[in-house]
Amino acid sequence: MKWKPILIASFFALAFSSCANKQQEANNTPVNEQQNNIDSNTASSNMALPSFSIQDVNGKVINLQSLKGKKLFVNLWASWCPPCKREMPSIEKLSQSLDNSKVQFVMISLDDEFDFAKKFISSKGYKLPVYYPVEAPPTLFNVQGIPATFIFNENGELIKRIDGSDNYNTAEYKTLLQ
Repeated sequence: MKWKPILIASFFALAFSSCANKQQEANNTPVNEQQNNIDSNTASSNMALPSFSIQDVNGKVINLQSLKGKKLFVNLWASWCPPCKREMPSIEKLSQSLDNSKVQFVMISLDDEFDFAKKFISSKGYKLPVYYPVEAPPTLFNVQGIPATFIFNENGELIKRIDGSDNYNTAEYKTLLQ
């Protein structure tokens, strides 16, 4: 009888160890390996920077559209998501290595309460700008699982989409965002 609680706990640990969707599991592709690359030459209107209101940690509301003019790194994440938390240090290092006059990082928390995200970021000492949705997410951000990352060029065109976690502190991402 002592093995039943251990078996149940193990099952739930495995079930919740990833924030991936069932489609990714059906494809037998790990979250951190499933990525969609979008070529900026094929960007359509549904792949453009959406109009989307978000608020920062101080309660200031901005619209993503207002950030055009810089490259934009938008990450959908939550403090309860293990893959999201695993990729966060690489995003932090990437953001610190780039010129913030040319690129803007937008970490959109999908936590039930914004305080969870604020506490997580603060406890880790991250300097990443964290935001919370003020309205329902646009179609582009209706993803099957998190983390999900969208990189837009200065004109607001989607140039790369990553479904799942990744190591962002690489030469490839530094070059893409310069």
